Amino acid sequence: MDFNLSPLLVIWEVTQACDLTCVHCRANAQPERNPHELTTDEGYRLLEETKQFGNPLLVLTGGDPLKRPDLYDLARYSVQLGLRTNVTPSATPLLTSEAIDGFKSSGISRMAISLDGPDAPTHDGFRRVEGTYDQAIFALRHAREIGLETQVQTTVTRRNLTKLAQIAELVGEAQAKMWSLFFLVSTGRLMEEEDLTPAEYEKVFEFLYEISKVAPFDVKTTEAMHYRRYIAQRLKAEHGGRGGANGRLLWRTTGVSDGRGFVFISHTGEIYPSGFLPVSAGNVRSDSLVDVYRNSSLFRILRTPEANVGKCGYCEYHKICGGSRSRAYALTGNYLEADPRCTYQPCQTPMLAHA
Repeated sequence: MDFNLSPLLVIWEVTQACDLTCVHCRANAQPERNPHELTTDEGYRLLEETKQFGNPLLVLTGGDPLKRPDLYDLARYSVQLGLRTNVTPSATPLLTSEAIDGFKSSGISRMAISLDGPDAPTHDGFRRVEGTYDQAIFALRHAREIGLETQVQTTVTRRNLTKLAQIAELVGEAQAKMWSLFFLVSTGRLMEEEDLTPAEYEKVFEFLYEISKVAPFDVKTTEAMHYRRYIAQRLKAEHGGRGGANGRLLWRTTGVSDGRGFVFISHTGEIYPSGFLPVSAGNVRSDSLVDVYRNSSLFRILRTPEANVGKCGYCEYHKICGGSRSRAYALTGNYLEADPRCTYQPCQTPMLAHA
């Protein structure tokens, strides 16, 4: 895909309402829906415009999408338009077997469930509501029984750093198609001290690389673009730059970053490069999503790796990685700065890189 023209992923935060109070919550979710959320008709128009990109993957997220009574109408219309459509519900009492059956009958391709620990104490402590672990396991099992694809999402923090192998076992038992690991960006309720050190990131990358060789599911990272650099380094050392599942993963996700193959629409219609980069380039109520993604100065500069300052601007891996623009913004105030959680020191010098 040409990411200058179309994103690979379109994420729509259909609501910020959620009955959980998770430690890391990007959305600062609230129990009740915001009266300024996009209406059903506005949602239909957003879906129609999303289809103009071609065939991106649309993800209905939140908050908890199940807090919207029109969720299934929106999902059915999205599928009717020909969009591949996923949903990321919260593991609350709203996530019943009937709700999951409704996802499948609506044509949703995959349901993503968060699992941040291999047991109730770890997971529920993170989500700050008892019973969420049991609810998540139930949802994964029921989806497996009815033939609805799933993926497991894990936010990597100091709380679960030593338990990732156990979580991976649960992902395999659930027969999930993907394990998607989110790395922290200090937004919302998130506290920076929960984050890993740059060296710890590399240790997690090593674990993910090794498990990817044998796992029956794909492994993907969010806001850890430098995992692609790690994969490339390992493939170069082991296979001359190619090889196995890790090689396929690397090239499938190459270059996807905040505003580059990725666009996020907030519950009130703001168009962001990422849910973790709260800098708006427009609003779908008054602006064309397609035009904003393709032509806004914000998105265009984010798709120009050489515009990054510091080592991310001249690193030899900048076309496959580029660093997290969201993390740079959260920790330095400048989304073009180098990713503060990357240990790699580029072989090139700035002068040689831009020569």
